[in-house]
Amino acid sequence: MLNTSEVANADNTDVRDLMATIGKKARAAARVLAIAPTSQKNKGLEAMAAAVRAATPDILKANAVDLETMKANGQLASFIDRGTLNEERIEAIACALEDIAKLDDPVGSTIAEWKRPNGLDISRVRTPLGVIGVIYESRPNVTADAGALCLKAGNAVVLRGGSDTINSNLAIYKALQAGLADAGLPVDAIQIVPVKDRAAVGEMLKGLDGNLDVIIPRGGKSLVARVQDEARVPVFAHLEGLVHIFIDKKADLDKAIDIVVNSKMRRTGICGAAETLLVDEAVAATILPPILAALQEKRCQIRGDEEVMMLCPTASEATEDDWSTEYLDAIISVKIVGGLEEAIEHIGTYGSNHTDCIITEDQIAARKFFAQVDSAIVLHNASTQFADGGEFGMGAEIGIATGRMHARGPVGVEQLTSFKYVVRGNGQTRP
Repeated sequence: MLNTSEVANADNTDVRDLMATIGKKARAAARVLAIAPTSQKNKGLEAMAAAVRAATPDILKANAVDLETMKANGQLASFIDRGTLNEERIEAIACALEDIAKLDDPVGSTIAEWKRPNGLDISRVRTPLGVIGVIYESRPNVTADAGALCLKAGNAVVLRGGSDTINSNLAIYKALQAGLADAGLPVDAIQIVPVKDRAAVGEMLKGLDGNLDVIIPRGGKSLVARVQDEARVPVFAHLEGLVHIFIDKKADLDKAIDIVVNSKMRRTGICGAAETLLVDEAVAATILPPILAALQEKRCQIRGDEEVMMLCPTASEATEDDWSTEYLDAIISVKIVGGLEEAIEHIGTYGSNHTDCIITEDQIAARKFFAQVDSAIVLHNASTQFADGGEFGMGAEIGIATGRMHARGPVGVEQLTSFKYVVRGNGQTRP
């Protein structure tokens, strides 16, 4: 296990050799995990949860160092919120580990099976992906979530967290390793990159000499863009959350107020936070003022088009950039549209295929929204802050994949598996 002095010394090591060693150890651990019984993996997860709780004072102490550094460096309030840990959030991390232990083990489960006329029995069975690299920023809880989800799915994982929260990540990581050791699982099943040098990311993008099978980036646009541009292994991309809410002409006002305020203001710094509000012109004059007043009561800044500014004189003018900005702050852009079709067109033009919501009592309009908005998550009459693997019953998530291949939406244990075909015969030969 790494301690602080070892991390300091690691900064002086050759990054290429360090990452190559990490890759080899991860591959060896992955072979063990691929055949580890469910009971042993669950024991490890439960032991991790206990270790996280026991390490709460150490984790909080490490987090205080990170927060002090972030504030001194002038980090945005949203990033500081993401990086902040307290006893409640640490308990949530421990609970997520226990929730993942309770999930069904996907490894070895049969997805489909059929019999051919020649008597061959064919089945498609879930298997681990192998070794997964996770590159993330400013979210210490991802250290535990990613490590636990990969373990449950039989994968080894290499974690590279942001330098802003390196002390918090390492404190959590030590608890995870203690859990692995307690369950008799290889401690190299979960490894963390112990250096801030960005060259380590470059080595991961190269694939660690063929030892890395998939990379999952979780962070800002520049990080994801770099990973997509440079990665030599498959990527489960998590792009920014340009989340929209459309208020239809048949929306219920009370629902609309509650949903919009919660979607925007519950936690402004998460990817499921609403960033743009679209309102049908047929109800804008009656439904928009009380919604904007409720947002402003929570100290949310309104940026609107010309019509919005007429209804809300304290709003500032929205620019073209506002429609494609992920604020991650108490700011929302608001636009009045001609109806459902224009709302769908706006989302298609400016959205990031992450999460979008319609508020309406018209089931036909809701179905049309679901069919035509091509986002990983679409909601009807519910807060966009439910865009979360834990809320979906997945225990936790590594991120929200916004691509269209394999994993899409919250990346949980099932999305961290592949499959193989198992063919059983009785002497058949092909003519």
